Amino acid sequence: MAEELGALEAALGNPARPVVALVGGAKVSTKLDLLGNLVSKVDHLVIGGGMANTFLAAQGINVGQSLCEHDLADTAREILTKADAAGCEIILPRDIVVAREFKAGANSEILAPDACPADAMILDAGPETVTYISEVLAGAKTLVWNGPLGAFEIAPFDRATTAAAKVAAALSVSGELMSVAGGGDTVAALNQAGVADQFNYISTAGGAFLEWMEGKTLPGVAALSI
Repeated sequence: MAEELGALEAALGNPARPVVALVGGAKVSTKLDLLGNLVSKVDHLVIGGGMANTFLAAQGINVGQSLCEHDLADTAREILTKADAAGCEIILPRDIVVAREFKAGANSEILAPDACPADAMILDAGPETVTYISEVLAGAKTLVWNGPLGAFEIAPFDRATTAAAKVAAALSVSGELMSVAGGGDTVAALNQAGVADQFNYISTAGGAFLEWMEGKTLPGVAALSI
């Protein structure tokens, strides 16, 4: 537990800057508290997965048949405004990978974020996005990662997550980046990319890792502090 808390403190409590947070996953609704807390703590916030679609839609972009929480458009815009006020750069997909069916080996194409066909789904970030994320990571000192950039469980929609993970791992191994990752999907994605053991710390706390990232007091820690 002491090792876990030490790693988390180094990542967000008193981190070396610049700090990058990479947050992905299916729904914004499950990570509202997390996003709201992070924009005031990090220098760059990468938003990926289905969550990114909600932010794109909130900016008036048609996301076709993509997973998207249209009812949270106002909330997404509030987070963007809060980030701007805090000086936190929100990084959304600069290009997208779309397909008309969600299955392994499905025909896919790389398009601009505002060019998703009405009958297609956004299933991953494209190479231009990965290039920019890589540049941001190269200039960073600390990374906190929770959630994939795309539907990593099915090829070819694992490419962005795998590519970004390999960049972060290489920077961690060279000592240029302090990297902490957590969450079931995140750990699975890093294992799939073959780089989990190259990150500085992989949290095993599950939901507690997410609560800590949200800025909440963890009951177990509070009990030990009495």
